[in-house]
Amino acid sequence: MPAYTPSTPDGLAGQLASTITALPAAHPVRVGLDAPRCADLNNILARVTDRLERSGRQVALVRAEDFYRDASVRLEYGRTDVESFYSGWLDSAALAREVLTPAVSEHPQYLPSLRNPGNNRSTRAVPVPLAANGVVLITGELLLGAGLAFDLSVYFSVSRQARRRLTAPDWAWTLPAWDRYEIEVDPAACAALVVRFDDPARPAVASSTRG
Repeated sequence: MPAYTPSTPDGLAGQLASTITALPAAHPVRVGLDAPRCADLNNILARVTDRLERSGRQVALVRAEDFYRDASVRLEYGRTDVESFYSGWLDSAALAREVLTPAVSEHPQYLPSLRNPGNNRSTRAVPVPLAANGVVLITGELLLGAGLAFDLSVYFSVSRQARRRLTAPDWAWTLPAWDRYEIEVDPAACAALVVRFDDPARPAVASSTRG
């Protein structure tokens, strides 16, 4: 069990920005931010983005849910099928093809989104150029352990009890998938940084043993 250091939203944002800035910048940095749906990362993302942009870095925000599979595949077994959510909603190949790989190509770029998960329509987004020192922040659920090429992975850990307390009723059916994810994948061991996030106002940070 890693030792956690108490922090604050500002302190966490500063630590994340400093960690990202310290990474070798031979190409844009791809950061995976893995968190359950009940963990609202908007405040932290805004703070990290502000710090990075003030240091001269271009920041791209990508939501993994904008790379979900077509509804005909994703919802084949119903809208609340836990197995499908666990292993079949995210189109990992598309996320790699459209974001992670082109971000480090000779002419860095990324596709902001592929499909609107609400209406299942193509967003008709076009690739956006990335500066050589750019940062791509990719947020989503169940991102680790799928072989995605992140240069830095951050896991926002919300305890089982807190997930049950904080998850909206419409999404409570996904909770067993998260229980399984913590056992089978052990995202806290996969991530380079682990943030205890039961209370976003009082985060705590620990470094994992893996990158």
